[in-house]
Amino acid sequence: MTDESGAEKQIRRLREQLAILRDEGAKNESIFRKLLERELKLLKADSLCGLLAELVDGLAASYSLDSVSLVLLDPQHELRHLIMSEDRAPEAMPGVQFVDSLHGLAPQYANLLRPWLGPFTGCDHRLVLPDSGELLGSVALIPLRRQESLVGVINFGSIDNKRFTRHHATDFLEHLGQVASFALENASNRARLLRSGTTDLLTGWHNRAYLATRLNEEVARAQRDQTVLTCLFLDVDFFKAVNDRYGHLGGDKVLREIAGRIDAEVRSSDVASRYGGEEFVVLLPATESHDAQRLAERIRTAVSATPIELDGNSALTVTVSIGIASLRPGIVSKDFKSIGEGLIAAADVALYQAKADGRNCVRAAA
Repeated sequence: MTDESGAEKQIRRLREQLAILRDEGAKNESIFRKLLERELKLLKADSLCGLLAELVDGLAASYSLDSVSLVLLDPQHELRHLIMSEDRAPEAMPGVQFVDSLHGLAPQYANLLRPWLGPFTGCDHRLVLPDSGELLGSVALIPLRRQESLVGVINFGSIDNKRFTRHHATDFLEHLGQVASFALENASNRARLLRSGTTDLLTGWHNRAYLATRLNEEVARAQRDQTVLTCLFLDVDFFKAVNDRYGHLGGDKVLREIAGRIDAEVRSSDVASRYGGEEFVVLLPATESHDAQRLAERIRTAVSATPIELDGNSALTVTVSIGIASLRPGIVSKDFKSIGEGLIAAADVALYQAKADGRNCVRAAA
C-alpha cells in the first residue's frame, strides 16, 4: 500500500506539472500571437504618423503598459519635417519626443546596445517618461538601431516594480526593437518618397504642385466653414542682381535663408509653398486681411533685419515685397480650381503694386 500510495503521489505531481506546462504553453502562445499581431501592425503602418501612434498607443494597449514613450534622434529635424508634410505638428504627437541629441536624457542611453530592464528612478527616467510622475515601479528601455547607431529608444513603464527586472530575458524586447527600427526606416523612406514629389528640394518647402492640390482643399473648406481664406504672394527684391553678383550658389543660399525666416513666422496650419524662382506663396486659412497684413509685415521685417552671410567676407541685406488677397464667404461654386487661381492672381496683382511702390513693402488687393 505504501508503494502504491507513493506512485499515486508521483502521478499526481506529474499531472500537476503537466497542467502547469500546458498553462505556460497556452500563455506563451497567446503572447507570441499578440507579438506577431503587433509586429504586423507596425510593418503595415500606412504613414509615418500612423507608425508612431502604433509604437506608443498600440504597444501600450497590447502589453497593458502604464506608460510608453518614444524618443527619436532627429538632429537635422528631418523627421519633424516629414511629420509636418503629413499635416501634423510634431509637438502634437502624444508620447513622442524628437531630440537633437540623446545625451543627458537617461544614463542608460549612453551605452544602450540591448534592452535595459530595471527599477524606475525619477532622476534617471523622468525626462524620457515625462507623463508618468513618480508612480512607475519598473522600466524597459528598448534601443532602436540603424547601421550600428542608436537612432531612438522605446521606453516602457509599469507600476509593477517586478514587471521589468534585470533577471528577465530581453530576447523578446530586442526582437521588438529590431522590428520597430525596420518599420521606422521603411515609413521614413516612404514619407521621403511622397514628399519628394510635392517638395521643393532647395528650400524644403512644398512646391507648386502641392500648392495646387491644397489650394482646392482650402477653398472648399473656406466655403464649407464660411471663413476667410487669405493668400500672401512674396517676391525677393532684385534677386537677379544677387544671382549675377554671387552666382547661383549664392542665390540658392539666399532663397534657403529667406524660406527659413518666413517659416519661422507662419503657423503650422498655414500652407507655405515655393511658387517658382524667387516667389513664395503662403495660404492663411481662417485669417482676416488685417491679421494677414500684420503677419506680412512681420515677415518683411524678419527677412531684412539681419544680413545674409554668403561667404566669409560678404553679407547681403535682402528684402521682399508682399501682395495680399482674401477670399471672403459668400462665393458659392464648386469650381474650386478657378476660385483658387483667382485668389492667387489677385495676390499677384497686389504684389506688383508693392513693386511699383518701391519694393520692400506690403500691399493688399482692393
